[in-house]
Amino acid sequence: MNKLNSSDRKLSAVRRIGVKGVGVAWITLFLTIGCAGPASTASQLWQESQAQPIPSELARLNDELSQLSERLKPGLVQLRVRRSASAEEQEGPRSASGSGFLIRSDGLLVTNAHVVAGADRVQVKLFDGRRVQGKVLGRDNRTDLALVKVDGVSDLPVLPLGDSNRVRVGEFVLALGHPFGLEQTVSFGIVSRKGAPLLTAAPGFDFIQTDAAVNPGNSGGPLVNMAGEVVGVNSMAARGGSIGFAIPANLVKALLPQLAEKGKVEWGWLGVGLDEVNDEDATQLGLKDTRGVIIRRVMPDQPAARGGMKEKDVVVKIGNTPVVTPRDLQRIIASTSPGKSLNLVVIRENKEVELSVTVGLYQEPPEAN
Repeated sequence: MNKLNSSDRKLSAVRRIGVKGVGVAWITLFLTIGCAGPASTASQLWQESQAQPIPSELARLNDELSQLSERLKPGLVQLRVRRSASAEEQEGPRSASGSGFLIRSDGLLVTNAHVVAGADRVQVKLFDGRRVQGKVLGRDNRTDLALVKVDGVSDLPVLPLGDSNRVRVGEFVLALGHPFGLEQTVSFGIVSRKGAPLLTAAPGFDFIQTDAAVNPGNSGGPLVNMAGEVVGVNSMAARGGSIGFAIPANLVKALLPQLAEKGKVEWGWLGVGLDEVNDEDATQLGLKDTRGVIIRRVMPDQPAARGGMKEKDVVVKIGNTPVVTPRDLQRIIASTSPGKSLNLVVIRENKEVELSVTVGLYQEPPEAN
């Protein structure tokens, strides 16, 4: 019998495998060929990075932002709210979620008033996954601020409140929260502006505007500067989340004592309709310029009327503080304790007149049925 050479033996082996085994043989052959050398460049789907170095300044910024984000996240919480059927008609859906952050290690936290409005039940999810019940201690609709307490916890990580007056337009900030139900997200941006928010309910206080993404679910989360200080509480956003507004931290610090002690904020009230002084007003009233705030309407039997204020009075000073815009007047009156008397200087018939007005208590408008 003739001996088979190596090629004949391989061919004979393939024939013995049969149809079912041909696929295995071809796979083996393909793998053998594939392992023999690199694939052609044309067949590659991508090119691996050669690990290009990041410029040192950017690398340091990346590291700082990453470390800062990780340091802040433990103080962030998520709130899930259930409302009664009757509250649903007035306050929105029966269930809702939002964000908040811890300001005291025993479970005191800050969020937005609209997040917990009409809540029958508030569940707070902590950074470690624990879900605990929260109690609303106080709410203020005018600034959209709320204070919530979680019991039975201790030694929780907190986020410190900074000085929002030192915040500058153009500086970097982070917005933290739980948008769309997603957990512990961080967006990066700058302070775009300090001024009036989208809604005019806030009584004359400047909010912090930012382009850091603030989406549904971010409400109540912290706005943080690069030092890791909370400079604002994210409250509202323009449609699409392109710009957001935050309650300044200094205003939060001023309101927290009242929310903790009274469950609400007692705002000052005059009972007037006011406006900027325009050129027509200046000509008609014989004013030298358009400074001050003109009184368009005085509500009967309200603090302004009882203090002798009249329509077309132009308020130029409260105490020793000049009044330049309507927001100046709103801010001063709103932050004055009800029952306290203020000395106002008004221009009436080309003369300065001094008035003493006792500030009243602002009443929330009745909720729609």
